[in-house]
Amino acid sequence: MKRILVATLALIAAATTAVRAQSLDDLNIQFHGYATEGFLYTTNNNIFTTSSSDGSPAWTEAVLNISAQPTPKLRVAIQGRYFLLGNFGNAITLDYAMADYKADDRFGVRFGKVKTPSGLFNETQDIDPSYLWSLLPQSVYPITSRNSLLSHYGGVAYGTIKLAPGFGKLEYRGWGGERVLGADDGYFVSQKESGLNLPNGLSGVTYGAALHWITPLRGLMIGASDGKDNQWNSAVTAGGGALSGTEVIKPLNTPSFFGRYEKDKLMVAGEFSRLPVNGSINFTGLPAEPIRLDDHSWYAMASYKVTDKLTAGVYDSQLVDHQAALGPARYSKDWAISGRYDFNQYLYAKAEQHFIEGTNQSYDTALNPGGLKPNTKLTILKVGVSF
Repeated sequence: MKRILVATLALIAAATTAVRAQSLDDLNIQFHGYATEGFLYTTNNNIFTTSSSDGSPAWTEAVLNISAQPTPKLRVAIQGRYFLLGNFGNAITLDYAMADYKADDRFGVRFGKVKTPSGLFNETQDIDPSYLWSLLPQSVYPITSRNSLLSHYGGVAYGTIKLAPGFGKLEYRGWGGERVLGADDGYFVSQKESGLNLPNGLSGVTYGAALHWITPLRGLMIGASDGKDNQWNSAVTAGGGALSGTEVIKPLNTPSFFGRYEKDKLMVAGEFSRLPVNGSINFTGLPAEPIRLDDHSWYAMASYKVTDKLTAGVYDSQLVDHQAALGPARYSKDWAISGRYDFNQYLYAKAEQHFIEGTNQSYDTALNPGGLKPNTKLTILKVGVSF
């Protein structure tokens, strides 16, 4: 599937070359981006592989995207990101590189490395200036796996269908290709701590569809998506390479149901999703070790624009692994209170307070040698600049 990305980059270059006689204004070339710096402090557990119990500024992001429109129906775009969060990242990655051809409102297609249009926020979770929250609900949008969940190599077909008068309209999206979970993905933290290593990460075929019903009630959207993954296989080692084998994740699907209502200064939204995983780790000459989890995740949120510059909000985010034993490691319950102040169109600041119960969260036990406490409070301060 990475050949699709190469082909897309070639198309971007070819499209630009083919219209090089045009002015930059004719090409509608645009540059946008942002940079943020975050500070985290927790009362108990160190979180996201940072030393947050002592206060940690180890959360930095810088994003640049470039787009051009060589013809009225064709747009090409690319976005790169520098990401550092504790021991995650500290590297430049490619969020997407795509060509987007829109025939009309009813049908369009984009291909390359493209955003996966699942859930309510997946297509926008890479754009920090566009939303209130410092952290999106971690039950559904874990920050330590954002690079893996955001996009895939392949394509997306999309469009809008007008329904009968009085029934609104239906937006559809269908996708397919290859998803890659990098070796440093947050899903593998617990495996690494137990001595397992996936040197090539985990990858495999993915496909799915999403429907958004724009209802006749102004401001109300109700939607659903379902992503399906074929069996994934990856090399795995342990004991410093003394053991080698294969990690197998059997076919799974990840349904999601969501809705959003916006009126004047108020926004209310919610989402439910499920991630059932069934697989095994198979070392040569040893019995297979099963992998089982069944995450049920949901959140409900609301925000209100207090003034032109100040927005406040709250959400409740919960995750329960129905395959895990009873106890704090089975769940995570997170109440968050958020505020954002826009100094001008370029500079903004966010403050967020989390009240977290349970330890099914991105905790690195190596950074919590005294053991994980069942509850912790997380304070986040963030400043950002966009252009």
